[in-house]
Amino acid sequence: MIPTAPGARPLVGHLPSFLKQPFAFLARLPEHGDVVRIRLGPKTAVVVCDPGLTRRVLVDDRTFDKGGLFLEREREWLGDSVATCTHGTHRHKRRLAQPAFHPRRIAGYADTMTTQIAAVVDGWHSGRILDVCPEMFTIASRVFGAAMFSSTLPAAALHRVIGDLTTTFDGTFHRTLLPDAVGRLPIPGTRRYHTANRRLRATMNGIIAERRASGVDNGDLLSALLAAHDRDSDARGDVSDAVVTFFVAGAETTSAALSWVLYSLARQPDIEARLHAEVDAVLAGRLPEYGDLERLPLASRIVTETLRLYPPAWFFTRRVTTAAGLGPYELPAGSTIALSPYVIQRRPDLFDAPDRFDPDRWLPERAVSSPDALLPFGGGARKCIGEAFGMTEVVLALAIIASRWRLATVPGVRVRPPLSVSLVPGGLRLRLVDRRSARD
Repeated sequence: MIPTAPGARPLVGHLPSFLKQPFAFLARLPEHGDVVRIRLGPKTAVVVCDPGLTRRVLVDDRTFDKGGLFLEREREWLGDSVATCTHGTHRHKRRLAQPAFHPRRIAGYADTMTTQIAAVVDGWHSGRILDVCPEMFTIASRVFGAAMFSSTLPAAALHRVIGDLTTTFDGTFHRTLLPDAVGRLPIPGTRRYHTANRRLRATMNGIIAERRASGVDNGDLLSALLAAHDRDSDARGDVSDAVVTFFVAGAETTSAALSWVLYSLARQPDIEARLHAEVDAVLAGRLPEYGDLERLPLASRIVTETLRLYPPAWFFTRRVTTAAGLGPYELPAGSTIALSPYVIQRRPDLFDAPDRFDPDRWLPERAVSSPDALLPFGGGARKCIGEAFGMTEVVLALAIIASRWRLATVPGVRVRPPLSVSLVPGGLRLRLVDRRSARD
């Protein structure tokens, strides 16, 4: 029998602990086994705490299909996209989207990325207390907006899209944990969620219709998606789902990762100083280019280590489609499997001093104990299609910021990650120090 995590209460199960301290609660689960059952109110999930078993679930997406606690809520606003569809249609949808993220296109997007990042960073001033998460969201939204729509989306429309995305994204996780009856009540939060969702879809459908009518290929993500989907008459209506899904991933998860990067560096000034030396030597004051990425190995290791400690997709679920074995246990069809990169990537038997920020653990000579121990982008056929896009953007943003600014901690500021779909450092504020003035 699969062990149940201790501390469950009548009716609510582990929900109070999960809501109050979700990361501490999850981090303790491996103490009770590689596979542990939890109860979140009336809903039950089996959490996989072993890297090998986690990889098996990710790779065998026919048996362990998309589903579980979050799928219904995600489909309310992402539709039947590559991120939410089941195994039967996933391969086809991914093939349609893949050309938009071809390596040649990623290289082409790099100039757009640096232009948008620099435009935001150039507006900073020394001594300013930066509200990090909103500022990084602005950067990521502008980058993805330009990559998705080129220059065809007016600033007001982009601002509206970003606002509606934020509202629906923030509401998804909490609606998942609420009983269905409560989620249907016409309370203010629910009304805001549905209003934002409807307006978001109307905006996206209007943009797509205008682009189709123009027949112009702007060399952006939307043009690539339209070209692929319009060749398949059955997929023409899926473009809106794809655009919303990729915008969410491109803005929310990327901004979360970049915020945690800055948080980690501000607390490790010695590593930040090494990064400054690297970007100064490589860039010599200019903006980075795509070809510079391989010449910025410390910056890349910093991002990788940040994703280990703070994976944006920290908790997600799968549904067992047919009775299957997992480790020593048999799982009946319909069971919900929960996976957490946060749990796997902080196991002390897999990483030395797992809570320590140590980018050098990713040096080639320091081999990680398990090849399955790092999975911030998931794995198998459903591994994040935008991994290369996101990594490119975060490293370029880090290089631009580090070449111009040092970020210092602010006394009294406490970082408290809110309970959300993405892991973000809520409340993070850092003081900007202009490195150019310091060098003059």
